[in-house]
Amino acid sequence: MQNTAINETALDEKLSFDNFRNEVLKDYRFACVSREISLLGRKEVLTGKAKFGIFGDGKEVAQVAAAKFFKPGDFRSGYYRDQTFMLASGITNVEQYFAQLYSDPYLENDPFSAGRQMNAHFVTKNVDENGEWLNLANQKNTSSDMAPTASQMPRALGLALASKLFRKTEGLQEFKNLSNNGNEICFCTIGDASTSEGHFWETINAAGVLQIPLAVFVWDDGYGISVPKKYQTTKASISEALSGMQKTEGTNGIDIYNLKGWDYAGMCEVLEPALQRIRETHTPALFHVEEITQPQGHSTSGSHERYKTPERLEWEKEWDCIKQMKEWIVENTLATIEELSAIQDEAKEYVKAGKQTAWEKYISPIKEQVNKTIELLNQTGNNNTDLKNIINELTINREPMRRDVLKALSKSIDFIDDEKTGAIKNYYQELKDLNAGLYNTFLYNQGPKSALKVAPIKAWYDDDAKTVNGYEVLNKYFDELFASNKKVVAFGEDVGYIGDVNQGFSGLQVKYGEERIFDTGIRELTIMGQGIGLALRGLRPIAEIQYLDYLLYGLQPLSDDLSTTHFRTVGQQSCPLIVRTRGHRLEGIWHSGSPMGMLINALRGMYICVPRNMVQAVGMYNTLLQGNDPALMIECLNGYRLKEKMPSNLLAYAVPLGIPEIIKEGEDITLVSYGSTLRIAMDAADRLEKLNISCEVIDVQTLLPFDINHTIVESLKKTSRIIFIDEDVPGGAAAYMFNKVMEEQKGYRHLDTAPRTITGKAHRPSYGSDGDYFSKPNAEDVVAVVKDMMAE
Repeated sequence: MQNTAINETALDEKLSFDNFRNEVLKDYRFACVSREISLLGRKEVLTGKAKFGIFGDGKEVAQVAAAKFFKPGDFRSGYYRDQTFMLASGITNVEQYFAQLYSDPYLENDPFSAGRQMNAHFVTKNVDENGEWLNLANQKNTSSDMAPTASQMPRALGLALASKLFRKTEGLQEFKNLSNNGNEICFCTIGDASTSEGHFWETINAAGVLQIPLAVFVWDDGYGISVPKKYQTTKASISEALSGMQKTEGTNGIDIYNLKGWDYAGMCEVLEPALQRIRETHTPALFHVEEITQPQGHSTSGSHERYKTPERLEWEKEWDCIKQMKEWIVENTLATIEELSAIQDEAKEYVKAGKQTAWEKYISPIKEQVNKTIELLNQTGNNNTDLKNIINELTINREPMRRDVLKALSKSIDFIDDEKTGAIKNYYQELKDLNAGLYNTFLYNQGPKSALKVAPIKAWYDDDAKTVNGYEVLNKYFDELFASNKKVVAFGEDVGYIGDVNQGFSGLQVKYGEERIFDTGIRELTIMGQGIGLALRGLRPIAEIQYLDYLLYGLQPLSDDLSTTHFRTVGQQSCPLIVRTRGHRLEGIWHSGSPMGMLINALRGMYICVPRNMVQAVGMYNTLLQGNDPALMIECLNGYRLKEKMPSNLLAYAVPLGIPEIIKEGEDITLVSYGSTLRIAMDAADRLEKLNISCEVIDVQTLLPFDINHTIVESLKKTSRIIFIDEDVPGGAAAYMFNKVMEEQKGYRHLDTAPRTITGKAHRPSYGSDGDYFSKPNAEDVVAVVKDMMAE
């Protein structure tokens, strides 16, 4: 019996050792594969097969260690050097990596962005083809990477905050496909130099306040491109600079860990309990991973030999993480040098084969287009020298691009008789249509979750409907909304305890809890990030910016991240955040902004709603909540106290997006506006009516989308005169509307006199009521311009 027990113990120990050894060698193989990807990837760029390359060499061992504890349900919000983490997590493979490096526009080859993003930008789907949420709790997730430095930080806050809400909010536990009781961590990665960005500091501070499961990994290779970290960070150490935020008993804050990027065993030993603590307690942590190397420099754009000393370069060779891991494996008799060399050799062949397969898949359809183009051109029988040159250039081009084919077809049409160009023109148009589908789609949802497909429902009123203040309409609506939709949360400055500065949420925090309606600090950037992260995890956040002027603080994540998510993931990720704010017609330079032209151009990919009153706003909220696209809702700041009737179908009423409303019919001239300025137009129209000038007044309702059925041009056909009125600066939203109607809708065909725009002044509005009057359009301005136009 004793010998049997000894044998079983020995067997268990051997199995345990074998499992440990196999796990270590698997990680070593991932590191070797990733390094080879970096080496071969750089060559592909330098030989012209790829446009640009930025790689994760030097970070392999740290990332493979971190990925060991990345579990189903977890989210990653990372940056473009995380290829090893992605390989070790099973989210990408060699062939897919190179497909993205080549900008392959087919999703089956580059499943992350179909060639729309540069290399090492990853994503996992969060919705299916119909826009329904996937089982995020049972898959490893990553939000879509992007290049702007530190931009991954704000949304990481929201991704981690979602776990807290799923754990603590009554009613959310039923969504088992979205969370497992909030046990998920958000793994956020960032380069050390990028911690200088305000995004980083604002996020770390907010995470320490909120106490959420955010694990921030700082890869520290000592430089920000060529600038050493002593010029980047106080004390040349982000962990030292943040030491005052270290959580202690009885306080909030973050845990801080220091790791060495070449120390595989040391990192695993620290990471396992540290990440488990985050998972269980929701205490955020920063992992400062130091002594990382960068063997090939920053990117394919330059050489690190230009700014690193010979001593530093020699140090990087000695402390290369793969070299150090190899020595550790041998010292601990886990494998021989020969076995490790075999793994490295196999990794080289494996990567080479994957790269070649990716290239063949990328180039084959282009070569088919080249061959067909040459065939069509030869069939013309034209001996024109220019045409021969076009054919020759295509023939000898070993690595043609799609644009080369289109250029050749377009140029050839110039040199061939019209009667022989039919097939060429047809093929040219066929390829233009094909490429438009590959490169210009999915800015918004196109399927069942498109807000444009929501059926409009008019507001209806009981006979005894009360007339109330506008804010009371919103307050009653939000009350009913939160009672009926458990996924809706709202937050922002002063939103929780006092119910927002205009009382839209008054009394609702007490009723629905601090996890669903809550205050934030004064930090617009990460309020937007919170909203983005929560929306990516299947919730329906309403993130408030107190005044429209302050949206500029949060504009970068809205423009670079939120607005582009659906496009850059080819429809694979939806992020249905509603940003609520208010603006127009308040007094003072920084409380009266109307930067609509800026927002229209910065936020393509969002809807921009500009309701003239709160009943109309309610209908737009209902429409947006049925779709999966993000939107900006700009309520009229001077409309909260205006009297409106209370609709009886608050949760059903739906205003269609992109459909203007004619609020006053007329025959002589069309006045186009929205929001608060619309009341200026109506005041002018009433005055002009007494002068026998009949004005048709149109409320555009939304700026993105804008008049999708061309309602305005139909009005112009009747009146032959038009004015676009807006309180933005000259050349702003009024110019945008002008362009849409005159050029896109061909409105110029129906004019009897030159169209006009009436806008605010170029400067910020001066303070006080007189300052407002003389800085922005007023009824007298409108009346004067209409009179001039009628006299022409």
